[in-house]
Amino acid sequence: MAFYAEQDLEPMKKYRSKIISAANKFNVEPSVVAGIISRESRAGTAAGLKDGWGDHGNAWGLMQIDKRWHKPRGAWDSQEHIEQGIGILKDFYPHFKAKGWSDKQTLKGALAAYNMGTQRMDYNNVDAHTTGGDYSADVLARAEYFKRNGF
Repeated sequence: MAFYAEQDLEPMKKYRSKIISAANKFNVEPSVVAGIISRESRAGTAAGLKDGWGDHGNAWGLMQIDKRWHKPRGAWDSQEHIEQGIGILKDFYPHFKAKGWSDKQTLKGALAAYNMGTQRMDYNNVDAHTTGGDYSADVLARAEYFKRNGF
């Protein structure tokens, strides 16, 4: 988990100002945004990305926004794109807050929902149906590394 973040640190640095600006606009930790970008696109370096597209042409940009659910905005590595991804993440917060969850639980739930939506969510184990079964835990582990390294 954090191992990948270490590998992604150098390419992530070129997006630092965009990430920090977008995260501050939405009151989200920049390190969490960097964690998502690391998990989703390896800071734009993931094998299989073609002109910003991944997931067999269904996901766009650094944050791999799924075109089947959202209309991707901005260039694949733009601040507009990062803001859209953070907006999608934040849209899930009320769903979990309404359950009386703590801020940390809400963040974990929103991260899992960012990956898979809420339709099949197991509220006792939010990562149960996420890619790899560890999406929110992985993003948060990466986020810890990025926080220690200027995000």
